[in-house]
Amino acid sequence: MKDYITTYTKKHVTVMDPKPEDIDINDIGHALSMLTRAHGHFGQFYSVGQHCVGCATEAVEREYSNRVVLACLLHDGSEAYLCDIPRPLKKQMPEYIKAEERMQTLIYEKFLGGPLTEEEAAQVKAIDDAILYHEFKFFTGEELDLPEHELKTRPAFHTRPFSDVEEEFLLMFHRLMNVLGRE
Repeated sequence: MKDYITTYTKKHVTVMDPKPEDIDINDIGHALSMLTRAHGHFGQFYSVGQHCVGCATEAVEREYSNRVVLACLLHDGSEAYLCDIPRPLKKQMPEYIKAEERMQTLIYEKFLGGPLTEEEAAQVKAIDDAILYHEFKFFTGEELDLPEHELKTRPAFHTRPFSDVEEEFLLMFHRLMNVLGRE
């Protein structure tokens, strides 16, 4: 077997050495809408795509820049190619972390034109952690030990059809790319 994955759009992506032309927003939107959060341990299906849309929506409500809103939408884009690994396990996998960082950097470079600033990265992380806190509180009743968890939005924590999530993700992406003058 070759050292690549075949994506939804039929691209062959060598995940340990990805190229910009390998990255396709249709693959990202499709895959994230079908990947489950919390490694499938919530009581119902809730996708990474829903999480990303929720993060982007929260960034809009916080009046962050369109670039940060797009970064929030794309912040788990690497998982479309590498899968989602729970944080406690991921911390023990330095090679996976390097591959994920390489893939995520490539995604940001392709769609944002470059890496996030320190401030932008902090804004994305704060939203990601806040949404994570509320996902766990809703689905498991557990309150994670995260410093910031206030939200301006009320994410819909329920199972949505994959195709609806994919469509919302892609519509949001194209609208933001248009606003940023990148399409």
